[in-house]
Amino acid sequence: MNSEFYPDLIEAGGLAAALERSAADLGVPLILVPGRNEIPDSVGIATTAPGRLPLLVFPDADARGFHVIGRAREVDIVTGQVPELRDVVEAGALWAAGTPVPRMREALPSLLYDAIAEAHERGPAAAVEAQWDRLKELAADTPSFPEFGLLLEAAHAEPRLRQLFPFTSHWTVAFSSCTGRRYRTEVAISPQYGGGRYIVLRHTNTGLLGETPTVEEAVALALANLPDSVGPAVAGHPDGSD
Repeated sequence: MNSEFYPDLIEAGGLAAALERSAADLGVPLILVPGRNEIPDSVGIATTAPGRLPLLVFPDADARGFHVIGRAREVDIVTGQVPELRDVVEAGALWAAGTPVPRMREALPSLLYDAIAEAHERGPAAAVEAQWDRLKELAADTPSFPEFGLLLEAAHAEPRLRQLFPFTSHWTVAFSSCTGRRYRTEVAISPQYGGGRYIVLRHTNTGLLGETPTVEEAVALALANLPDSVGPAVAGHPDGSD
């Protein structure tokens, strides 16, 4: 830890001790837990809110500031950096109390929030619906690539694809059986510029299943290769764990 940036932390005996002191001075009860072994000097702020992991906090290496990561069901709900320990205490108290994302955003507007963080916290079905809406907005903002929008429209019309979490990679639309990152792609479709053929894939960018001249045929081929066991997308990992 750089003594130039963090003399108070070094004097206190580390980030955890300094946080405890700051929280006590502010009259805010916090429960600290170990951070991540792979992140030096990191500390967690515990929460009892369902689905939320401890808020991860660690000092920036190049300047005075503290990184915070609030993760729930394999999604980084809130991330960013705050300048002082009192800001960490505020973020930690809000996170620990299960404060809804809109209220956290009002209190800590300088932090970054997942584009559909509020939906993720309502559950996997809400996250799936919000993600579809997000991609449809992307398609509407990209009129130069109508094939992308047509693909989203055709896929969303099919109930078995509509219940999966869609995400994109280089304009390929992949369908995941979980809403949390490390997505599990069950099938994917890649549209081509200029009215070209649609490419159906087993994985996001590999595993060719076939090519079709129309979007309707591409969706039909994707459905034919969708495992019967795949149901609505779950939160976290595909096995339902967080």
